[in-house]
Parts: sequence; C-alpha cells; structure tokens
Amino acid sequence: MKLLGLSISSFVVTACLSLSLNSANLNRLIFPASVKDPVGVQAYQVSLPSPQFMNKTFFPELSAYAVLAVDIDSNSILYEKNSNARLLPASTTKLVTALVARDNYSLDEVLRVPNISVDGQKMRLVSGEEISVRNLIYGILVYSANDAAEVLAVNYPGGKQSFVDAMNTKLKDLGLEGTFFENPTGFDGDSQYTTADDLVKIAAFALQDPFIKEAVGVREITVGSQDGKYIHTLNNINELIGEVEGVKGIKTGWTENAKENLITYIERDGRSIITVVLSSQDRFGDSKKLIEWIFSNFSWEVNAKSN
Repeated sequence: MKLLGLSISSFVVTACLSLSLNSANLNRLIFPASVKDPVGVQAYQVSLPSPQFMNKTFFPELSAYAVLAVDIDSNSILYEKNSNARLLPASTTKLVTALVARDNYSLDEVLRVPNISVDGQKMRLVSGEEISVRNLIYGILVYSANDAAEVLAVNYPGGKQSFVDAMNTKLKDLGLEGTFFENPTGFDGDSQYTTADDLVKIAAFALQDPFIKEAVGVREITVGSQDGKYIHTLNNINELIGEVEGVKGIKTGWTENAKENLITYIERDGRSIITVVLSSQDRFGDSKKLIEWIFSNFSWEVNAKSN
C-alpha cells in the first residue's frame, strides 16, 4: 500500500485562508529528511481520521499578519494566512538553538559561563558559573533566556558563529528554505527571518525529541549551577499553558519590530495540532481564538481505505 497523500478539507473560505502549502512540503513536516523510519510511519499505511469543516460561517478575527494551523496526524491545514511571508522570528529562534544544542551536547555536559553581555530576557547566569546543558535548554525553552542561548553558542566548537552556521545547516537538512538566522537568541537582524510554514515544521520535528517536548510544557522549574551556589527560577512565558485545554507549549517570541509571535502545540480529543501566529498584536488572544475555533468547527472522520 502507498502512504496516504495530503488530506485537506474541501471548504472554500476567504482569500486569507487560501491553502498554499503543497503536499511535498507537508510530507516533510511529518517525515523530515533527516529522520529515517520515524516512529508511527506504519500508521500512514491505513485509513486516518481527517478533519472535516462543518460549514459554519464564523471565522476568528486574528490580529496576526501570518497564521498557520495544522492537524499533525492527518497532515491537514486547518487555517492559513500569509504562511510563507518572511517575518522576524524573535525568540522562536531558540527552538532551533535547542535542536543544535541537542545534536552537539549531552544533556549532562557542563558548560562554563563566559563573561558575556546580552540584552533582554535573562536567567541571570554569572560569569564563571558551571551549569549543565540540560538546565541551559530549560532556560531557553521555558524562560526564553538570552544569556543561556549565548552560553550554548559560545561554548560550541568554533564559537558562536559556528553555532549559528550549524543552525542554518539544520534548516537545510530539514529542507526549509524560508528561515535564516544571524544569532541564537532571536534578536532582530537584516538577514534574520522565518515563516509560519517553516515554524510549524520545525516545531513538529522538535517535538520528536522527548526532552524538548517535556521542556516546552514546563510551567515552572528551579535549576542551579553544578555546585548549587547559583539558583535560577524559571517561569514559562506562555500564558496558555494551564489556561487553555490541551496546550503543551511550545515557544514564544517578541521584539518591538517582530511584534508578538507564538508557536503552540495542542493535544485535545485525541488530536495533535500545531498553530503559529506571527507579527501579532495579541499572540495569546489570537492563539486561544484559533484553537477554540478549530475544535468548534472541525470534526474528524476516517477516510476510505487506500489501495
């Protein structure tokens, strides 16, 4: 039997909801080029429930310039708006920072904090402090700590620029062409950009890592240096965790120019959904509206068996 192709609900909506992603791109979302025989691949050789739009007239009014919502299990787009527009990623960048760190460090590896100066959100690492990679990744994924991202990058063989090069190589390995990074934190840059399309795929890939999947959903955690001298309490910036049913993370982002960004992973009613809002005036409000709209306006039905 053949793998089931992309199944997209057949409904007509406004131009801002045009379904622009092609089947090949979405196949990479579930079956990234760098993943060989991913867990669950056999499931795609049998009939799968596909989302069916229930023809309601209400569509959510969202302030975000770019939006994408995808049902992961069926590879179906549920909502799309400017999903290929290249926009500033802000701290959604740190999801790829975490992926490169996982590729090149063990979680128990201990890194020394150099004398660094970084603006914005920080977990207040101290020069000379020795702290595990595990705790630094908690720092970037739970608290979006810029100093933790810098420590991971500076300690990389070849230094910070080599780390950033590895981030962009990771994107190429995943077949993503709409994202490029100049730094590991998400600070604005002339060549620092991403798309909602790419971020959905990055998130789907990252969630295959059990530690990353656990870390992005942590509401609060206290971590410390190896000697216990320095303690850092990290509270998750994502306000939807614990507030909206089924939300499990995944990454916030904000700069003055980028506005508000948010990638969200939801598990509800047996479904797995990823949503992205970029350049939003209210990332949490937009995402909440989108999530509730999805679960109010779609039903999932089993397709006929593929031959």
